[in-house]
Amino acid sequence: MLLEIKNLSVQASGKTILKDINLSMEKEQVLILFGPNGSGKSTLIKTIMGFSGYEISQGEIFVNGEKINDLPIEERVKLGLGIMYQHPPAIRGVKLASLASFLCKNENVINELSSKLSLENHLKRDVNLSFSGGEMKRSELFQLILQGSDFLLLDEPESGVDIENISIMGKALNSYLEQKGKSALIITHTGYILDYIKAKSGCVMMDGRFWCVGEPKEMFESIKKSGYQTCKECQCPQKK
Repeated sequence: MLLEIKNLSVQASGKTILKDINLSMEKEQVLILFGPNGSGKSTLIKTIMGFSGYEISQGEIFVNGEKINDLPIEERVKLGLGIMYQHPPAIRGVKLASLASFLCKNENVINELSSKLSLENHLKRDVNLSFSGGEMKRSELFQLILQGSDFLLLDEPESGVDIENISIMGKALNSYLEQKGKSALIITHTGYILDYIKAKSGCVMMDGRFWCVGEPKEMFESIKKSGYQTCKECQCPQKK
């Protein structure tokens, strides 16, 4: 089992955000997470990654069978976790090429991926500094893939990105996830990423709980047609 979450409740700023969450993911699985704003999706990803400010009040998180509740972020990275932020930071004084060389020693891999993500002209620029929204997202995906993470946590990778950039990113991400041993938990609001990622599993989070599970594209079409409230009518195992 790649990821196992048991009876997880999480607080932030004294408020309970996640309520008795249970979730399991196998290796090489891609899970799509839907849900309205404020439902707890980003909190779940940040808690898995070990960000400060998210207090586990009950429950356990296991990655590859190892309990990670108290592990620092760097130890979770060593277990294969990697995260793509919704709003990645700029890093003044650090060139994208320097960061790429730190993450990957193979110059051919760096050049091939930078070309695939249309970042050849960005390598000599400071990381994310004065990048457009699309450039920033492509840069972050570039760094994440070079990091070689086995389990990607992606918080709205297509947020604020135009159709052309989504296509570039989606193809590169799908190519990466098709490699042996790669898995991902992906949050999406727009559903555009589903045109590129081969995901068979989806779930809906509302009010800090899971309410519905199913095939991602079918779920998204239902959400577009009827909204999230109808998801509460589903009888998924978590709700029972």
